[in-house]
Parts: sequence; structure tokens; C-alpha cells
Amino acid sequence: MSRLSFLLGLIIATTFRVVVNGSEGGLEIYELKKGDFSLKVTNFGARIISVVLPDKNGKPADIVLGYDSVKDYLNDTAYFGAVVGRVANRIGGAQFTLNGVHYKLDANEKQNMLHGGKKGFSQLIWKVEEYVKDDANPFIVFAYYSLDGEEGFPGNLLVRVSYALLEPYKLRVIMEAEALNKATPVNLAQHSYWNLGGHNSGDVLSDEVQIFASHFTPVNNQLIPTGKISPVKGTPYDFLKPHTIGSQINQLPSGFDINYALDGGGDEDNDMKVAVIAHSKKTGIGMKISTSAPGLQFYTANHLKDVTGKNGYVYQAHAAYCFETQGFPDSVNHPNFPSQIVNPGDVYTHYILYEFKTKPE
Repeated sequence: MSRLSFLLGLIIATTFRVVVNGSEGGLEIYELKKGDFSLKVTNFGARIISVVLPDKNGKPADIVLGYDSVKDYLNDTAYFGAVVGRVANRIGGAQFTLNGVHYKLDANEKQNMLHGGKKGFSQLIWKVEEYVKDDANPFIVFAYYSLDGEEGFPGNLLVRVSYALLEPYKLRVIMEAEALNKATPVNLAQHSYWNLGGHNSGDVLSDEVQIFASHFTPVNNQLIPTGKISPVKGTPYDFLKPHTIGSQINQLPSGFDINYALDGGGDEDNDMKVAVIAHSKKTGIGMKISTSAPGLQFYTANHLKDVTGKNGYVYQAHAAYCFETQGFPDSVNHPNFPSQIVNPGDVYTHYILYEFKTKPE
């Protein structure tokens, strides 16, 4: 396969310059717009910072949590809207063995690694490879070059993430990564916090959700998978039929935070499958997510507390949900899980399609 191409600098002027994790760069917000549907992103963590479309009354609704200023994301600990990696979710003990070599990683959640470590992809300034806002399908491409040994991972890695608005009310995300000189695990995820009632509408417990997964991966008390793949039937994780989040959340200690093994199998051929459908009665906005990834992390923002977001609105627990399409967590330590290892010359690809629809009540 041909290697990914990368520009050496940002394409448009930046708002201001900062030093992040020892590297200086400029931060900027970019907008893609298609009629009354718009997306704003930033090059810090290749993050989504707003998704706006009309609600059932024709009023614009911003349906992702975030901050007013791009500078506020520098101190974010919730991964609002970020692309997380090199490996999303958790790696138990922050270590793994690959091809006979043992790798010790940067532990940032007790003894485990979460979302790529302290300097994961969400905490870095990405370069803008392309930005086309006047096209019929406007898009932007972010690029990052990850060095051998970064956060303990082996090999140099070229990474690219693209966002494109399609008609009608569709957002396409493509994540690619090419291993250049060593085999390495790669598992990228898009970590937006969705509230289809509007980012400032309170909790999401009345939202209806359907998850297309007959099985999930149970975890221990540190949220590390046990290695089992268990049926959802008879558990609080059963969303095979649509029902509200609030109808089952009280059966769990703090809320949902679990990986589902999506029906339809792995992603060897990058076949798209429906992962989840969600709907808010508050706005009439519905969302369908399709993906090529084998897993889906369903997280109900259990740990948000007194977080001041857009327009001064204060986010609390269960103010949103994350639907992170992904490889299974800790797959490097569970041979029975779909492999996330990318060999030199191969390209990891992860496709996501978000489709929005507003139904008048």
C-alpha cells in the first residue's frame, strides 16, 4: 500500500501559539458547513467541538459537549471530542508483549494505560493536511507523525483523520494509520460526548438507545476486560431492543462504561455495520452510527462533575453519552480478541458514519 502523505505545516493562519508537551504550535478552530448543518473542529487532538443541526422546531441545536475557547481544551481531562490513541481505552498493567519483545507503557490510570497515556493523541497539536470548506462535501484532514517509543509504543506511525459533511445530515470520519518500521498496536477512537437534546439540556437518561450487539466484554474493578465475551441477555447491558438509558442505569454502580462486541464480526474487510441508534424526545433529533470497527464503548459520562462548558453551562454526570467505535480494550493482552496489530507497510483503517435525522413530535 502507498504511504500516507503529510504536509509540513498548517495551511491557514492560526489564532495563537502555545507549547504543548514540549512542542510549540498554533491552535485553530475550523468550520465545515452544509446548509443548516455545521461542524467545528480544532487541531488540538483533532477534536470535534460542535455539531449543529435544526431540532424539531427548526431551532439550531449543538449536540456535543465542549468549551467556549480552544484554549480551554488544553486543561481538559474528559477527552471532549478528541481522537484518542495510539491505543484507545485501557491496556492492563500498561504493558504487553509483541513478537517476543516486552513493552512497558506510560501508565496514566493507576497502573494501567488509558487512551494512549499522558501524552496521547488527544493532547497533541495535529497538522492540517487539507481543508476544503467550499466544496459540495466540505472536509478537513488532520495528520500526525508518532515516533518510535512515544508513550512506550514501538515503531514510527503515520496517522491521518478526516471529517467530511455529506448530504443529508451525515458526518463521515475516516481514521488511518500506517506502521513504518515495526509492528505496533493501533486502536483509534472518536471520543465526542453526545447529547441529542442539546449540550445544555441536562441529563440524557430519557434518551432512547438501541445497540446492535448480542455480546459484551466483562471487566474487573479497574475496567480491564477479563477476556470473556459474554451475552448481554439478562444483564443491564442489553440494548438489543430500544429503551431509555434511565430504565437500566440504576442497576450499575455509576452508569454505563462497557465495550460491546458488535454483531457483524470483525473489520477485516472494513465492512460497515450499524452499531447504535439513539433518539432524544427533547429535540426530536436521532443519530445512527455505522462503523467498520468490531467494538463499541458505551459510556454515560459518569465522572463529569461541575465542568463548566459552552456558554457557562455546567456539565454533571450523565450529561451525555459516548459511543466510541473501537477495537476491543486491552486486545494486546487477549489473543481471543480481534487483533489490533498493524505490521510495517500495512494501513489501519477505521470508518465511522454518523447519520442525523429530526422527527417532528
